[in-house]
Amino acid sequence: MIKNFLSDLASERAPGPRPSFTVLDIIRFLRILASSGTIGRGKISKSLSMGEGATRTMLKRLVEANLVAKSRNGCSLTSKGKKLWENIESIMPTIVEIGGNELTLAQFNVAVLVRGCVGKVGSGLEQRDAAVMAGAKGAVTIVFKDNRLTIPSVSVNLERDYPAAFRDLMRLMKPEEGDVIIISSADTLRNAEYGAFAAAWSIIDW
Repeated sequence: MIKNFLSDLASERAPGPRPSFTVLDIIRFLRILASSGTIGRGKISKSLSMGEGATRTMLKRLVEANLVAKSRNGCSLTSKGKKLWENIESIMPTIVEIGGNELTLAQFNVAVLVRGCVGKVGSGLEQRDAAVMAGAKGAVTIVFKDNRLTIPSVSVNLERDYPAAFRDLMRLMKPEEGDVIIISSADTLRNAEYGAFAAAWSIIDW
């Protein structure tokens, strides 16, 4: 199970200090490596907005798990790491920063599409709470069902009730039947991204 595997990488191990990074940091790092190819070790902490100690510990575990390789040029995904990211990307194929619309709550907003997880969504409160715990100001959960975007307990027709948001989401996310879109809003891009990943994590069942 991918979820268990990633959680184990971020879990406390004895002997040793409690890790000051989470599964969300690992996902963000894998995403950065997947998009950049290779990143210098000196830039990793800055890219992740993490302390050097936490970055070293996380990197050490990813190298030990054969997900990341280190070289003179920096760090890159191994074939195993690329396969893992492909699996993650298959269920979260679209992660984008979006502009403000009727559904955003702060200056920075990140939308994530979660493939085929509509059955895991109830009222959307669980996703909102997960995003807030990760540092976001809030989150809105939208489902694509019966060829229509809806917000549980809020709107049965997004196109009618929030037309600007509807146009943005259909253009950027291109949802398919059974997909879920989560918009996370925060005062920083980092926290908006963390909130999006945390909310998505709450409905993914790998």
